[in-house]
Amino acid sequence: MKLIFQPIQSKDFEDVISMFQAAARKIHKMNIDHWQYWKNPPLEKLNWVKDGMANQEYFFIENADQQVIGMVRILMEDLMYWGEQDEKAKYVHSLVVKEEFNGQDLGKKILQQIAQHVQTEDCKYLRLDADSKNPKLCSYYEKQGFQKVGTKELPISVYNLYQKELI
Repeated sequence: MKLIFQPIQSKDFEDVISMFQAAARKIHKMNIDHWQYWKNPPLEKLNWVKDGMANQEYFFIENADQQVIGMVRILMEDLMYWGEQDEKAKYVHSLVVKEEFNGQDLGKKILQQIAQHVQTEDCKYLRLDADSKNPKLCSYYEKQGFQKVGTKELPISVYNLYQKELI
């Protein structure tokens, strides 16, 4: 299945926040304390999204029928979580698949397609983080070939840092 990554425009800000809020509600139903700040996002999170949109880091993900099935943020560096790094890498954040598209292995397909693209840019790693309070998500990333290489403590939580070697 070929997925299409469409850059998100600033006019789509409310749609992006709505997707985060829907994801937070879904996660809450699973009794996982992760992303709950998106239900009523603080200004710092809203600004984080606006900055990412201004830097053209956010993408809607469409299927072949041009339906938006989710979104993702792809960064060239991630100083907040990873700090300065020597190796060339891309960083995945905010991967959301809409609930109505669950169960189709789309998260896996999205990560694979990002990895294939990143390889063409001579990046050594694809990196991401996962809230340590969400062991199911951490296990999911490990099943996708990501290795835990560290942790990062931030005011909101402790995050596991994962990377997948591409070269």
